[in-house]
Amino acid sequence: MPSLIAAASLVRVKRREHSLFTNAGSLLICGLLAGVVVAAASFPAVAMSGLAAKAGSETFAELPSQLKEQSAPQVTKVFASDGKTLLSVFYDEFRSDVPMREISVNMQNAIVAAEDHEFYHHNGVDLKGVARAFVNNNNGGDKQGASTLTMQYVRMSLAYSATTPQQAVDATKDTPERKISEMKYAMQVEKQLTKKQILERYLNMAPFGNGAYGIYAGSQVYFKKKPKDLTVAEAALLAGMVKAPTTNDPTTADGRKRATERRDYIIDSMRGLGYITADQAAEAKKEDAPSKTNRPGNGCVSVAKNNWGFFCDYFYRWWLGQPTFGANAYDRERQLKSGGYHVVTSLDVDAQADAHKEISKQIKNTDKNALLLAGVEPGTGRVRSLAANRNFKLDDPAHPKNKISSDPKKAAKDIRGTYPNTTNPLITGGGGINGYQAGSVFKMFTMVAALENGLGLDHTIDAKDPYKSGYIIDPSSDAACQGTHFYCPTNAAKGETGPFNMWTGFGKSVNTYFVPLQEEVGAEKVVDVAKRFGVQFRQQREANMANNQQAAHQWGAFTLGVSASTPLDIANAYATLAADGKYCKPTPIESITSSDGKKLDIGQPQCTRATSVDVARKALDAARCPVGDQAQLGHCGGATAPEAHSVVGHPVFGKTGTTDGDKTAALVVGTRSLVVAGYLVNPDWADHTDHMSHGIVNPAVYRTVADYMKGKPKQQFKTP
Repeated sequence: MPSLIAAASLVRVKRREHSLFTNAGSLLICGLLAGVVVAAASFPAVAMSGLAAKAGSETFAELPSQLKEQSAPQVTKVFASDGKTLLSVFYDEFRSDVPMREISVNMQNAIVAAEDHEFYHHNGVDLKGVARAFVNNNNGGDKQGASTLTMQYVRMSLAYSATTPQQAVDATKDTPERKISEMKYAMQVEKQLTKKQILERYLNMAPFGNGAYGIYAGSQVYFKKKPKDLTVAEAALLAGMVKAPTTNDPTTADGRKRATERRDYIIDSMRGLGYITADQAAEAKKEDAPSKTNRPGNGCVSVAKNNWGFFCDYFYRWWLGQPTFGANAYDRERQLKSGGYHVVTSLDVDAQADAHKEISKQIKNTDKNALLLAGVEPGTGRVRSLAANRNFKLDDPAHPKNKISSDPKKAAKDIRGTYPNTTNPLITGGGGINGYQAGSVFKMFTMVAALENGLGLDHTIDAKDPYKSGYIIDPSSDAACQGTHFYCPTNAAKGETGPFNMWTGFGKSVNTYFVPLQEEVGAEKVVDVAKRFGVQFRQQREANMANNQQAAHQWGAFTLGVSASTPLDIANAYATLAADGKYCKPTPIESITSSDGKKLDIGQPQCTRATSVDVARKALDAARCPVGDQAQLGHCGGATAPEAHSVVGHPVFGKTGTTDGDKTAALVVGTRSLVVAGYLVNPDWADHTDHMSHGIVNPAVYRTVADYMKGKPKQQFKTP
């Protein structure tokens, strides 16, 4: 101790930026420091206030000593439904804490050899190091910090617990006051934690450059391995980067030599401390330093396999809409990117691969038209697949690959379309995507409304072509009866006239059966069924009509699918029938676990009774007709997608949909295990001139269902 007192009396006050003791107050600080280190050396287990006061300071005891527990930002990992297949990671800082048992002894030894030889022998403050640094820094030597590993851990903890930018600056700026505060915190930490606990927390916080924070990230980024597998050379290189991650970056031309020299110095220190032998040190120095990084992608644009990006984006948008994770979208995103959650999603990797494969057989990703498929599990609402003939990625503005938009007005302005690359939620809607007219798949809502209002499946209507309805529309519309203001729908095929019931009318998709059926029930009741079954009405004009009973009552063409929807909307609506009338809000979640291991009760199935069990079973019975299956209670008499049943090989139900001018072709096919809806659309130009082919969309849908059902037991639908 006399050496420290002598050093204090001989100090020459000099102005040096970033030195340990600066300015005119250094003598006072030195006296205070003398008291601190005397107390730390002599009475490591007792309170410091009295001794500090005797050393010449009344303020030391007033300094806070209880370090606030604060976890550094953690990576959130998002997995498929199997809990093993990693879909994506989200992070502000690439970091994932690991316990000490998963960190190699080589790494533990290397960081001690690099930063604090006396780590296992001091009580948070290295007395000799403080004295040495003080004398050296005030006599023109190379700057030394004298910060122990514990003090460095304190500094990082204070920075991460900061709630304002100024607090973060104060936690890291080089001042005598900050150093003294650090010392008191460090001594308290040493009372509360073991050396192994301190070392574990330090290694999980330390920065390693190139976006890697903590030892897990450092191991991944530079060596693509787990921390428990680090060699002596690898551990020494990482330990050498902590204080200067940019300067000692081995992957840069300037940093490689410095990083290697620093590594070799640490290897020699490890040998000098007895952690390794001379032979081990010599072998370690022969290893090459890494020349490139392996930093993982961040977020959904880094997801490429089997179209996972569209599902990832659906999950991301879902998360941003959950108040559980914050008051607004900004706070929720911060939680996602720093909370260290373990998310198991509903994505079935096999179902997704099947959908992607079947789409690829039908259409290229460079086609201006989009084939969009969504798969939902009945009874839970869990979304099992979302696939499209698009790459989920941003087009490079400097080297664009996207074609010019197929919309002439956009093309005239050199606006590019969504093909082959897009990050728009084409399949699920939102973010400016309102959906697409899907045609006759909406007839199911009319059938449900009719059944709810006491009509039977055998309810017969003599279908006319055209049919003069009582719905009033613009007389100039092509859909108006000639010379009138009444809506006059026609059928897709000649000969669809005469008596039809719900089995035969739905099986052959007879427009002039369903428009008068809707009139009989009330269009507002049909719209209400669609709302209960999950149709979103994202376009403002359509939402206004759907929410106004008087306006909805006059929505004559609603049953023919003129309202915009998405494949996810329709897949989930039809899944409501397979779930005996139970509507489940679509969800991308199986489970979410917080960083402290707690399961969160969010994202689980949220189901409500949308219609009665009997109505659902009756409607499903008629819905077997369009896809080539046989009704249990009646006779189908025809189908619009007859091959679906034979290809799937299981009991199926569903419906085709086509809009005016064939601008959309749609098909939904379901079993009791999975319902898949597919749309063939032009997402860039609603009023396009192409004729969308059921020869493209239909095989993609029913073969996706067939792939999923292969090897599964056949489950018959329940009889009403």
